[in-house]
Amino acid sequence: MPAATLARFVLLEARRSGLPWLALACIALGVGLAAFLSEVALTESRALQAAVVAAVLRASAVFLIAAHVASSTLREMNDKGLEIMLSLPLSRSSQYLGRLAGFTALGILTAAVFSAPLLLWAEPGVVALWGVSLAFECALVAAAALFFAMTLAQLVPAIAATAGLYLLARSIAAIQAIASGPLAEPSLAGEAARWSVGALALLLPRLDSVTRTEWLLYGPPAAGTYLTALAGLALYALLLVAAGLFDFHRKNL
Repeated sequence: MPAATLARFVLLEARRSGLPWLALACIALGVGLAAFLSEVALTESRALQAAVVAAVLRASAVFLIAAHVASSTLREMNDKGLEIMLSLPLSRSSQYLGRLAGFTALGILTAAVFSAPLLLWAEPGVVALWGVSLAFECALVAAAALFFAMTLAQLVPAIAATAGLYLLARSIAAIQAIASGPLAEPSLAGEAARWSVGALALLLPRLDSVTRTEWLLYGPPAAGTYLTALAGLALYALLLVAAGLFDFHRKNL
């Protein structure tokens, strides 16, 4: 199957690049930071270590996937490799979905590797739930990075757009709480701001409800809440894939 072959090539490229070494460096940074915190924390050192390491590993995994997807896609476009691929008897859908499948598999592998160190501080079952959630998160970031790289055709704007989408989706719940808090002014401008923030929240994935550090500290979430959050990420990823396919089919390279 052409899409599966292309996905395998994407994984081979990632293995031959510096991505594995960067992943190991991020894990070493997280574990080293945990060791440092164990020496300086007076109380709740284990919980503090788990919280900090989980935050570092989650952010590192997302950034590595976004940077690799954008740089790999744009390098292929700049080297005319994409034009050569388009000259072959392969549909554009197969080429786009093949690349996406490879990047998604890479995100799943990255999530598994980055979840393993947390076994030092949390139960295996909880770590598994956290890792699956991180895999969905990385898959969503891969789809977003591929879409922005294909659309913007420049490395820095593609990574910036992906990072902006991720950070805004992570913080939109806090922004909503601030906009509707007791300190908000009861004015027309304040009401317009609250409506604008609410409308923006409807357009973003609820990343604040997935891969939460509190799962590692206080136990797993309810099954319904967990599955609903993952389903929301999957649905948003499908929307990004549909948008990317539409843009890729109309693009003249």
